Amino acid sequence: MPSLRPVSWPRVCLTLTIALAAALLCRWLRTPIPWMIGPLLATALVSVLGMRTESWTPLRNSGQWVIGTALGLYFTPAVGALVASLWWAIGLGIAWALALGLGFAAWLRWLHAGHLVALTPAELRCTTYFAGAIGGASEMTLIAERQGARTDLVAAAHSLRVLLVTVTIPFALQLGGVSGLDNAAQSVREVQSAGLLALAGLTLLGALAMQRLGRANPWFMGTLLVTMVVTLSGHTLSAIPQGLSNAAQLVIGVSLGVRFTPAFVHTAPRWLASVAFATLAMMGMCAAFGWALAQLTGLHPVTLLLGTAPGGIAEMAITAKVLQLGVPVVTAFQVCRLVAVLVLAEPLYRWRCAPK
Repeated sequence: MPSLRPVSWPRVCLTLTIALAAALLCRWLRTPIPWMIGPLLATALVSVLGMRTESWTPLRNSGQWVIGTALGLYFTPAVGALVASLWWAIGLGIAWALALGLGFAAWLRWLHAGHLVALTPAELRCTTYFAGAIGGASEMTLIAERQGARTDLVAAAHSLRVLLVTVTIPFALQLGGVSGLDNAAQSVREVQSAGLLALAGLTLLGALAMQRLGRANPWFMGTLLVTMVVTLSGHTLSAIPQGLSNAAQLVIGVSLGVRFTPAFVHTAPRWLASVAFATLAMMGMCAAFGWALAQLTGLHPVTLLLGTAPGGIAEMAITAKVLQLGVPVVTAFQVCRLVAVLVLAEPLYRWRCAPK
């Protein structure tokens, strides 16, 4: 549900200025994914320190619109056939994500059973289940609220998990010198004004249709699906200008960073520490799972690490795009996982965890 709080334009402008400065600094320092990681870290830091930052929702939606469109351009007919041939691997990835989430939730419940004494056993079970699910933060928090969970803990767990994955994996890949491993699937490179306008109009209709249907992440999923259909049909309308892609990464980084308020830091420190530890452990397990899946598919292990990593879909796809690490495969794995978790999380909770 959109916030009814009026927009503070001075805060929005100040936040964007800080984000831009951080992006330029990270670019100068040659950090990975500078246009997203710089704004994310800078906005999170000043927010935690007490500065009243703000992300304007239409800007975030526009960023998702641009990134969804850019990713859809990778799905040429040949790439579409490759991804379709990996249906069984994507199925394994979905099963892996569901199992990882259930394991994470069980560990949180075991660890905090004696500490979160203010919660009833049912509330603890619900809170840890939805905090552990590897899905979108806002969607999992909304579902958790319907089921009676403590939503601040659920939202904090997802925000911290996405932050750690988004920052840790790109830096680890840069330190390992891993990039440009998959040049077989290149998206459209030439920007054509008329084609870009047509693509913008078509993807806007897709986003609005998904929003009208009440689907999750409409500005990302709607534009991605429309662009995939256009590209899979063999049409190449236009590339996305690099400056526009950089701006989209910046506003997505800001939208993540503003979640980290002073109140976030004081949200059950033991809970946050356990989420951080579990997130690092899950990244290690996903690396092992990606390596095993790579032996079966012949794809590079890093591509499958990004495809199965417990991060956000846009953030992992951006990492794959910037570092040229199998964008269509990563996108397909992440999209299918997101849809499966959104569809199955609540029924699985009622089946396994809800009080009888």
